[in-house]
Amino acid sequence: MTKVYLILFISVIAETLATTMMKASEGFTRTVPSLIVIVGYAISFYGLSQVVKAMNVGIAYALWAGSGIFLVSALSYFVYQQKLDLPSMIGLVLIAVGIITIQLFSKSVVH
Repeated sequence: MTKVYLILFISVIAETLATTMMKASEGFTRTVPSLIVIVGYAISFYGLSQVVKAMNVGIAYALWAGSGIFLVSALSYFVYQQKLDLPSMIGLVLIAVGIITIQLFSKSVVH
């Protein structure tokens, strides 16, 4: 199961990098950021496709998407100086609580 979590971690990081670079690609008009977006998503989706072989697809997607949302929001704050208001911060905390709850208490993570 540890291997599955490693693949999921790599998939989340690749997706986070790809999504963060989307702004830098300026609508796919800049080559290097555009290539990072394409390669990042390819790695991410391939990894997620491997994870769902051993993990409930809904749970895997929730962990992947939730973690990605949280990390992209944090990176956009630091990299692009995009501000987060109170409702968005509360939402991000709720996403983090959801991810932690799934990890600690769900028995449907693996099948």
